[in-house]
Amino acid sequence: GSHPQMEDMPPRIVEHPTNLLVFKGEPATLSCKAEGRPSPVVEWYKDGERVETDREDPRSHRTLLPGGSLFFLRILHGRRGKLDEGVYVCVARNYLGEATSKNASLEVASE
Repeated sequence: GSHPQMEDMPPRIVEHPTNLLVFKGEPATLSCKAEGRPSPVVEWYKDGERVETDREDPRSHRTLLPGGSLFFLRILHGRRGKLDEGVYVCVARNYLGEATSKNASLEVASE
């Protein structure tokens, strides 16, 4: 094609996650959308630790959606604590750098 050369761009977050209050066992989605060239890879961190999704563990109840959002099939709430509760950020990376979203807290509502 004859279109002008596109320049590579570092990632930027165009949609940030927002705080969520969900009931145990309900599905939930933490939004995140990043732009960049090449398309950035998105990872999620909860309380500073990387969140494993079904990409690492096929049995995981957390799915990384194509746009970068994090989808929970159901919010897990264990006896020993609220497994999914915490503060989440999404980080988008490509070779030019990385961008971090605002913090979003996910809270599990007590019945």
